[in-house]
Amino acid sequence: MDFAFDARTEELRAKLLAFMDEYVYPAEPVAEEQRAQLASPWDTPAVVEELKAEARRQGLWNLFLPDAEYGAGLTNLQYAPLAEITGRSPHLAPPATNCAAPDTGNMEVLAQFGTEAQKKQWLEPLLAGEIRSAFAMTEPEVASSDATNITTRIERDGDEYVITGRKWYISGAMNPDCQIFIVMGKTDPDGADIRRQQSMVLVPRDTPGLTVKRAMKVFGYEDHSHGGHAEVVFDQVRVPVSNLVGEEGGGFAIAQARLGPGRIHHCMRLIGMAERAIELMCRRAVSRTAFGKALAQQGVVQNWIADARVTVEQLRLLVLKTAWLMDTVGNKGAHTEIQAIKIATPRAVVEILDRAIQLHGAGGVSQDFPLAEVYASARTLMLADGPDEVHQRSLARRELKKYL
Repeated sequence: MDFAFDARTEELRAKLLAFMDEYVYPAEPVAEEQRAQLASPWDTPAVVEELKAEARRQGLWNLFLPDAEYGAGLTNLQYAPLAEITGRSPHLAPPATNCAAPDTGNMEVLAQFGTEAQKKQWLEPLLAGEIRSAFAMTEPEVASSDATNITTRIERDGDEYVITGRKWYISGAMNPDCQIFIVMGKTDPDGADIRRQQSMVLVPRDTPGLTVKRAMKVFGYEDHSHGGHAEVVFDQVRVPVSNLVGEEGGGFAIAQARLGPGRIHHCMRLIGMAERAIELMCRRAVSRTAFGKALAQQGVVQNWIADARVTVEQLRLLVLKTAWLMDTVGNKGAHTEIQAIKIATPRAVVEILDRAIQLHGAGGVSQDFPLAEVYASARTLMLADGPDEVHQRSLARRELKKYL
């Protein structure tokens, strides 16, 4: 594995770093001020649309999508350092570059499994940043860490599917620009293969019977960058059979194909969050005095900063190795490493953010610094895309299998 970035990556890194300094960081307080004046907390601040226009003008658009027909055509290894940079402003930079979840995963699903008609109707406006989307899998009444548990029914009735069920923490659903849901449910609940019982269908937001019931907060925050999280009810929702994504029984496999890249993208951005936290720690440490000397001279603070730097360097190398493996041997060949980074990265970054908050005192838990909100996002990623314990269970089984 070559540790040097190639020429295209270096070019995009330089452009993206300049974009962050010139446009994104100055826009952070502006976005907060504008959001306070909006009629709905889910409306998009004007500055976000300005950032999107500038990012598109500079060619910093759809960087996540490896298919050159639709996106930037970057490998995972090329995209990793770019996603890390956007992670330094996780609530502005990803949507500004059209690289925000859940749209990224939904675009990947449509690009890989969608029909030409589905791509024309939904993928193209998503790629253009004209609409947003939601992915509806998690349910409140079952342990959704086991995706085979889902109870939402997708029943065939002539030329239509009828969808009945309740979902929650459906990312993107609160945004008024969210126009399409990818919904996972069971088309064959009694099938012998529990991983062939599920299918995915496309449900336009304005379909009768689809109700966005309420917003779900995350540690008390409303996650605007992802378009919020919602509880959504599907009451006899009817869509044409042509809205099926892929094939009947293919929902579980599609979900796994979607979640693999999503997991590494989250880890890439988490490293950026940790870098921002280290920067804030250092600035705070050299500017504050306690008990007669700067915080930067306190041994415990020096230990926190040193440990954080060591941790980030370790995590980055593991994420880059995983990206390289995904590019060279495929997602299945990189399964162990994908699970390893999914376990290690959120856990370690949460600890770094926790110490950064501690170093900032009362300011650390306030709205004057990004740390508390970023902490909430990072801690949530120990649950999102599969809780840590599920990945630990799977990874341990793979290790033990060698000795059985």
